[in-house]
Amino acid sequence: MSDVTSCVAAVVVDYHAGPALSGCIDSLHANLVTNIVVVENGLAGSSPPALGARDVVLVEPGQNLGYGRGVNRGAAAAAPSTYLLIANPDLVIHEGAVAAMVDYLEAHDRVAVVGPQIQRPDGSIYPSHRVFPNLWLAGAHALLESPWPKNPATRIYRSPRPDGTVDWVSGACFMIRRDVFEEIGGFDERYFMFAEDMALCWQVGEHGYRVAGVPGAVVTHIEGLSRQRASRVMVIAHHKSALRFELQTARGVRRLLVPLATLVLGLRLFLALLVRPKVKDEEV
Repeated sequence: MSDVTSCVAAVVVDYHAGPALSGCIDSLHANLVTNIVVVENGLAGSSPPALGARDVVLVEPGQNLGYGRGVNRGAAAAAPSTYLLIANPDLVIHEGAVAAMVDYLEAHDRVAVVGPQIQRPDGSIYPSHRVFPNLWLAGAHALLESPWPKNPATRIYRSPRPDGTVDWVSGACFMIRRDVFEEIGGFDERYFMFAEDMALCWQVGEHGYRVAGVPGAVVTHIEGLSRQRASRVMVIAHHKSALRFELQTARGVRRLLVPLATLVLGLRLFLALLVRPKVKDEEV
């Protein structure tokens, strides 16, 4: 087993996670990760109360940079390391999870990104190991996911292939080789939030590396804790990012059908906003 303390730097982007941030940092320390950077994406002074006297580097940009930009700033501030562990602030990393991801990367030279098994607080598994959607899969998932969550297209999109291979893993928690992160330029900062994890894994593949899931590494995620403060804004950001990913990755005939994808996503956004109540705090 590798020396996690010397080879892993963790970056946590905080947006008003409160006490959950404390639990996340404590779980990192329990996994022997001591090289930790917290990026304060929320209001100035919102992260220190949860951090207390915990030994972390705090990056305070004074504004919400968005998730990818926040991670990039955190990675730049982290001490040298072989691997970067990216984690949401509302995560608890189970014992041995970090070491399991490091061991997998050290045993598979061409794998650059690994994602753990993500559990919800009730113990159910969040589908964090996924494939890139082709044209029919993307359209069917976009239109059917809300009225029929367990439709076949959504199940395929949110699952590994039958042989266990995956195209991308959730940005809520993953580990990446630091040299590959720097080689691809980190997160694409044109994405404010959502789909930036897909875009990063796409770039990893374009550079000749692979992505893998590590079911033996387990974390628990309190989904959407930070997003609750700006639900409607996040719905809009989600759809904008989905369209950007389509524009970035579509090839051949699929490129010609981008206007259709725009129409489908626009319809889905309209329906999502129609049924979602507006919240008072929509600051991002």
